[in-house]
Amino acid sequence: MKLTFVTNYLTHHQLPFCQELYERLGEGFTLVVTNPMEEERIRMGWALDPAQYPFVIQSDRYVEDLRPVIMESDAVICGGTSVYYIQERMDAGKLTFRYHERIYKKGRQTAIRPGYFKKLKEHTRYRNKPVYLLCAGAYVPADFSLFFSYPGKMLRFGYFPEFIPAASNVRHRPRRKTVELLWTGREIGWKHPLTVLEAMRLMKQNSELSFHLTMIGEGECRSALEEKRKLYDLEKEVELKDFMPPAEVRKQMLKSDIYLMSSDFEEGWGAVVNEAMNAGCAVVASSAAGSVPYLIKGGKNGMVYEYRKSASRNAMSLAAMLDLLCGVPDLRQKLGEEAYRTIKEEWNAAVAAERLLAFSEAQLEGKELSWESGPMSAAPMIKPAKGYLYCKGEG
Repeated sequence: MKLTFVTNYLTHHQLPFCQELYERLGEGFTLVVTNPMEEERIRMGWALDPAQYPFVIQSDRYVEDLRPVIMESDAVICGGTSVYYIQERMDAGKLTFRYHERIYKKGRQTAIRPGYFKKLKEHTRYRNKPVYLLCAGAYVPADFSLFFSYPGKMLRFGYFPEFIPAASNVRHRPRRKTVELLWTGREIGWKHPLTVLEAMRLMKQNSELSFHLTMIGEGECRSALEEKRKLYDLEKEVELKDFMPPAEVRKQMLKSDIYLMSSDFEEGWGAVVNEAMNAGCAVVASSAAGSVPYLIKGGKNGMVYEYRKSASRNAMSLAAMLDLLCGVPDLRQKLGEEAYRTIKEEWNAAVAAERLLAFSEAQLEGKELSWESGPMSAAPMIKPAKGYLYCKGEG
């Protein structure tokens, strides 16, 4: 089988999936990279050298370089780059997967703008052809439902960072007096780092439990974080660190008891959730992040607070869950073990690659193949809450 994946650039979140495909297909797998990486991503430590990987072609010249590869493949995945590269293929009725995050991250009400009818045409044109939507986030189907597109052809997918096996003694957190919390990411408005700081203020004010939060990242909210950390007298409890390479962040996760994800609906996926679950952290996450409804079953392998328009209500919900977890180490350990199992057994690059290939082979043979859960299972329709939260100092 020949499969080609066309994307904008290679990242550490997609590399394991590509390596799994290459392991199974050898020269039958090609990754086409069409764009240089943005400077901000490079500063975050995301840069990879495509030349290091034998399956990569780096080019944006469709006719000269890419047309034979794309048109002669049995299946093609396209995500993060122009539809131009797969237009001819879809017109020809060849098996194609469109790999998408949300298209209306600032709210579905923004669909009623110039550009709607162009998207409508683009995403309904192939309703009756073998074109499927890989949904990189739980709210993707709701966005695309505005076009009545991909009927019965929306599939759960996502991003699949490297799965790092860990022995049970490594995953087991010691019972320490001070609970270690971790938050990572760009310190920008829609990731709501100030909501996390407000939750820390409530924790210190209302609880006798001892905690320490490490926040790793940089961005426009850094100065506000520094000011409020001092105002709230949290300089002992909250440590601010600059960006670290992804491998160092993974090590920090292994040292942490609880991982916090506070993003709103602009977080298309949020691969740090995969990584923290892989590390055996007890994850407390906003319901708005795209990965959360797919990865976390509240109370079983993590905890989820309902994202609301009110920053204070979000902080109160987050603080209440953290207060519970900080006070009950057995619960933290149970959630962390189940989180690790979720990534090990289902939400990883090996499972995603195996299922996508099996699905593709079935389609090419005129057969149907489905799964109850996990990658390539039917994506449910989950509508995002209306309205968004923009706080002064957070955007």
